[in-house]
Amino acid sequence: MLSEVIRNIFRFILLILVQVLVIKNIELGRFINPFIYVLFIIILPFETPKWLLLLVAFVFGITIDMFYDTAGMHAAATVFMAYIRPGVLKLFSPRDGYEFGTQPTIQYLGVPWFLSYSGILIFLHHLFLFYIEIFRLNEFFSTFFRVIVSSIFTILLVVLSQYLFHRKKAQE
Repeated sequence: MLSEVIRNIFRFILLILVQVLVIKNIELGRFINPFIYVLFIIILPFETPKWLLLLVAFVFGITIDMFYDTAGMHAAATVFMAYIRPGVLKLFSPRDGYEFGTQPTIQYLGVPWFLSYSGILIFLHHLFLFYIEIFRLNEFFSTFFRVIVSSIFTILLVVLSQYLFHRKKAQE
């Protein structure tokens, strides 16, 4: 239990540093804004209490907001993503449910499941974030294009990180 908390604290700090020190400083064009930090909420254990999920999402989002000068937009989008996460997990739940003590990773549930699950969460996070950022509908299509392209790049980064940092545990 304690090792899981320490691992999540380390992951929290690492994802913030990668987002703020690396991704924020890479110019990918006007429409591409990947946000790898959403991975933290995506791979929290299945049994994470909803109140804790929302609290962690707020703290994570507001921390990103401090570095992006976005006045709570990342906090709102990340809390929204954390709020809908249990529903998305229920939508993709296996017949026997999820195994206690596991995380929703590619290694545990496979590529198609993970792409569907993370893709929905990332798309809705980006949709929420970019539309509250622009806050007008006269740029609906360009903002929607930005949501799609940024979601694709974020999904690619999330999947890449899954393959780099979440190795399958040795079979017993």
